[in-house]
Amino acid sequence: MTEERFGQPLAAGEAARFFTLPAADAVECLVARFHTHAYVPHTHDDYVIGAITAGRELFHIGRAAGSAAPGDLVLIDPGVVHDGAPGPGGYVYRMTYPSPAVMAEVAGEISGRAPAPPRFAVNKVHDPALAARLAGLHAAAEAGADRMALDQEMLGVMAQVIARHAENGAGVAAALARSPGREAAALARARAYLDAHFAEAVDLATLAAVSGLPRSRLIRALRRECGLTPHALLVDRRVKAARALLAAGTAPAEAALACGFCDQSHLNRAFKARIGVTPGFYRRARA
Repeated sequence: MTEERFGQPLAAGEAARFFTLPAADAVECLVARFHTHAYVPHTHDDYVIGAITAGRELFHIGRAAGSAAPGDLVLIDPGVVHDGAPGPGGYVYRMTYPSPAVMAEVAGEISGRAPAPPRFAVNKVHDPALAARLAGLHAAAEAGADRMALDQEMLGVMAQVIARHAENGAGVAAALARSPGREAAALARARAYLDAHFAEAVDLATLAAVSGLPRSRLIRALRRECGLTPHALLVDRRVKAARALLAAGTAPAEAALACGFCDQSHLNRAFKARIGVTPGFYRRARA
């Protein structure tokens, strides 16, 4: 059976899905499995940053020919001509297309300097840990993960991409290596906001604005103060609220929706990870 995506047919066994990271300025994403499809030479207005998760992709980037396999990151600047074709047996990849504005904002926010788009002189690097982290972010976005979790991880992944592999990433790398300061008043504002809005779809940009700190500084300062990222703190607060509702007899499905979880299974995972038992068991034990 032939599938069709983007107006063009794909061979049997091939698949492609396009989606966006809504919490990160609608960064476009593509996950695909190809064993015959080959791209003609083309360019993008955005960066091409992605990871091969299976097989091998063959490519030309600019005038250089190469290939990428699991553990490799592909890093292509806007406007650079490239193509892509499957190696023997095909390949699977997860690609993101952040705009120059998004990447410049990440670099400027973390380094504390004027925003400047990163430049990637080397278009393929072997970085298994970062490739796996990027693929994990991509898969979480595809599955519809929590907004703050995606925003937080998008910032962290792209910061590491710039710090480790951009030819002008030294300022970002230096900033990430510095210890965060103690920001008691700012963190108190952030925690108070989460206490008041935990049942809502809180995003990282709003929480940073409330605290008065840049997003990356807020993440690092919170982790230093209490050992939790903003997203982990939000989930922790939701679990506490759900625990109180369950103890009062509220059904798990109702408690999940009342506390900002997307569904009962999401509550189940978060609750058991922190309390040790499922919400249903806890409710029955308190009855």
